[in-house]
Formats: sequence, C-alpha cells, structure tokens
Amino acid sequence: MDTRGNRRSLSPAGVLLFIPLFVAVALLAQTPTPTSAKKKIVFLAGPKDHGAVGRHEYEKDLKELAWSLENAKKLSGIEARVLVGKAPRDLSVLEDAAAIVIDGSGDWQRNETNVLFQQFQATDGRTYDAETTAYLQKLDQLIRQKQIGISIFHYTMWVDNWVGRNYYLKWLGGLWIPYSSHNPVDTWKMSPFKVEHPALRGVKPWSFRDEVFSRYFLFDNPKRMELMEGTPSNANNGAPRPVSWVYDRPDGGRSFVWGGSDFHDNMHNVEDYRRYLLNAIVWTAKIEVPSEGVIAPPPPEF
Repeated sequence: MDTRGNRRSLSPAGVLLFIPLFVAVALLAQTPTPTSAKKKIVFLAGPKDHGAVGRHEYEKDLKELAWSLENAKKLSGIEARVLVGKAPRDLSVLEDAAAIVIDGSGDWQRNETNVLFQQFQATDGRTYDAETTAYLQKLDQLIRQKQIGISIFHYTMWVDNWVGRNYYLKWLGGLWIPYSSHNPVDTWKMSPFKVEHPALRGVKPWSFRDEVFSRYFLFDNPKRMELMEGTPSNANNGAPRPVSWVYDRPDGGRSFVWGGSDFHDNMHNVEDYRRYLLNAIVWTAKIEVPSEGVIAPPPPEF
C-alpha cells in the first residue's frame, strides 16, 4: 500500500514561519517562572540609649540580621528595611510589611526610648496620651487586618504600663513581668525543646554569655509553643525555663519572642543563635524556612 500521498512536507515559506515559533517556545521553556512579589520585613531598632559599647546595640544587631536575610542561600524575594528610633507614626511604611522585628529598650527609664510605647514615668501607669492611644489602635488594626508577623527581642519586653501589657498579651501570647520575671547576665546554655517547628530547623544547642530575659508569665494557650529553654550556669540565677516561643495569633498572624540579644558579639560568633533568629523571622513573614534552616554568611560589622 502506497502511503506517500499522506505525507506532508513544509514549503520554504512554512519552514521560515516554523523556525521563529520553535525559537520562541525554546526561550519560553528556559525562562524562570515568575515569582511572587517581594516580602518586606521592617526592622524597628531603638536608639542606643544606655549600656557599654557592645551591649544593647539594637541597630547593629538588626542591621546584621537584615543583611543576613538578604544574603541568605535558598531564600529570595526578601526586602529588609531597618528604621532606628521610635516607630514611625505614619503607618504607610508598615502597610505592605509581611513582618516587623522590634529590638529596643523597655519603658522603664524616662531617659530611654521604647520603640512603641511612652515611657512608664511619663504616664499614669494605666493609659497613654491621646496621640499614642490613637497610634496604637491603628497599629493594632493594621497588624490584625494584614496578619503582619511580629518578632520582639530582649529588653523590648519590659513594659510596665497596663495598656502596653494588654497589647503584648494580644500580640505575643505571653508576658515578661517586671520585678517578678528576671534578666540575669550569665553563661547560658540554650537547648531547643523536643518539638517540631520551622524555627528550629538546623538549630543545635549553644552556649554564650548574655543577659537573657526569662521567667516569663506563660498562661495556658494552645496557640503558643515554647521553642527554647535557657539554663544559666549559676543556679542562683534560676532553673531551666522557656526563654523563647512562637505564637499563632487568633487573627491569623504569627509572632515570635526571644529573651536574649544583649551582647553584640554573639551575633557574629554563634551561628546557631543567629540561624534561630533568622528562621523565626522568616516564619513570622509566612515564608517557607529551608529544611536545613536559613544559611547565610557571617554578617559584616555595621
């Protein structure tokens, strides 16, 4: 049976039309799939308002974490922005943020600067002035509506004012209570609890000298998970206790609390400490944490 009549060949004009089409398809196959918009993480650093050089270096610590996120392996599409001083009252800078990271002084001393709240001595202890009250209400609404992640470190947890504490309970699922909790300087052993969580990926136990906020008020809450246990070397500074946790907020957002971050040189010298913070920040921003954790080169000194 002769089947030659069913064969079709391309004319010269058809060949000329086919070649550009073939090239276009090949180029399309090699083009990376478009990624989603960048995730913006805003770091709010309090000013260095007390302490010796190398301690409470809020700006330096946060700049190094921001740099690490932008230079990490297996992470892309992160835009980190560091602001220093009081949180901006113009909330437009936070409207497109996936997460906020806060490290600064508490509200304890009049001559210090809390990033979010008025200093306790400038208030009646129970309320804030009208401007601060309106700002906090708008900030809280924005955080809930946008499900913005929140990370809070160290001395930032010291809040005496009742209204401030209520916001912390809502956002963080636990509190550090001045004069009942404590924050000793010691050589601490940090041990991840035996739980599964993205913030613990690739993180091994470590020891370092630091001032660690501990002995938190952690009421029963199934949405909170303690991740890190701190043990001071001096038994007079307390028994092993949770010093860090994550919280799946009722509004759908995520929060992270960490009691350490006083001595600045730890950020350079202790890789597992740095990875733990990076993992947790990424998690609060609802970015997938790599299976081995966030791996980034040691940050430069800022």
